[in-house]
Amino acid sequence: MTVPDARAQDHVDEHGVVELTRALVRVRSVNDPAAGSNEAPAADVVARQMREWGWEPQVVEVAPGRPNVVAVIQGGGGPGRTLMFEGHTDVVTEGDLGAWSVHPYGAELRDGRIWGRGSADMKSGVAAMLHGVRALQLAGPFPGRVVVAALVDEEGLMLGAKHFARTWRDHLDGEIDGVIVGEPEEGEVCATAKGALRLKIELTGAMAHGAMPQHARNPIPVAALVVTALGDLEEGLVDEHGEHEHLGPTYLTPTVLLAGDTNQINVIPARAVLCVDVRTIPGVDHARLVTDVTEAARAVASAAGVDVHVEVVDDRPPVDTPVDHPVVTALAAAHQNVTGEQARYGGVPGATDGTILTRDAGLATVVYGPGGKWIAHQADEFVEVGDVIRAAQVYAEAARLFLTGATAGEEITG
Repeated sequence: MTVPDARAQDHVDEHGVVELTRALVRVRSVNDPAAGSNEAPAADVVARQMREWGWEPQVVEVAPGRPNVVAVIQGGGGPGRTLMFEGHTDVVTEGDLGAWSVHPYGAELRDGRIWGRGSADMKSGVAAMLHGVRALQLAGPFPGRVVVAALVDEEGLMLGAKHFARTWRDHLDGEIDGVIVGEPEEGEVCATAKGALRLKIELTGAMAHGAMPQHARNPIPVAALVVTALGDLEEGLVDEHGEHEHLGPTYLTPTVLLAGDTNQINVIPARAVLCVDVRTIPGVDHARLVTDVTEAARAVASAAGVDVHVEVVDDRPPVDTPVDHPVVTALAAAHQNVTGEQARYGGVPGATDGTILTRDAGLATVVYGPGGKWIAHQADEFVEVGDVIRAAQVYAEAARLFLTGATAGEEITG
């Protein structure tokens, strides 16, 4: 077996990873279904960088203007495992421009930070994983291969990850033995992530004049009772499952309530819609939870003569990769080798593309990347330059350890 230089991390181009991050931040690849989403310009930046290094990216549109970019880098050091690095090219909208003190797409480099939308979530992670793999390649032949994937629509319904999960076996022989997702987790190794259920509860009664409520079946008070019932269900789940060490408790959070027309305040509406964002921890049965929500809503609606329909808009189970899985142990050891500090373990409060890759493709995923854990989606988003460089170095080292089978502090020769 041919193995790379044991200091693969030293081959990281520190200037290059910073400038690639800035180039990606300058591209407005906003996920905005109302105005139209388009990650193509960011995908072009990724694919162009890959080609400059001699990689051969596959660029596949999963929707108009929304291409996944995937490259497979053969190690040249004989057979071995396959490691995947994954990130996304879309960002959320910038929101109120008045809340920003910097240009959201200026990629300003100031005070040791890169500023702008997507700097943390997660264009720095994409840049770091590309440069980490390039550093491994420059260190010499390595066994196995690395898949690098920059996918679309993570901030939406994760169309890119779903497409990859359906199709990767059509283009890649063998297995993918582990996946590192480069989301901003502030240097924590996150082998677990919360599940997500998005529910739409439709309440249908009967319309009437506001002066004659006795002739209506008003869904609005029922919606209020359903919200209360959701709180009771949440409390019951916490009693049953407790709080996860890294993820905290399960949440059932009402996020949308639509009913009536502000131009017809004298009309009792026939229909109300309540949407719920559910975040679960390992051990919570999603099917049972949907049944419990449906039964609770029907129980409070029946007395008012209101019909209930519950739709599951999206269902993403929790991720709970064993901490002794080789991809997790390699990543934790790499963090220690690069930083001199033992890895800190944590959990992802929201779903990532890794959730889909685990759910739909059965891949073992772990999340680790540059940027503050809570900075995503905020005005004046930023990432520390040092975090970006360090992440690239950790990725290079994690790949070396995972593909060679080395352990923390161990150098392999020959």
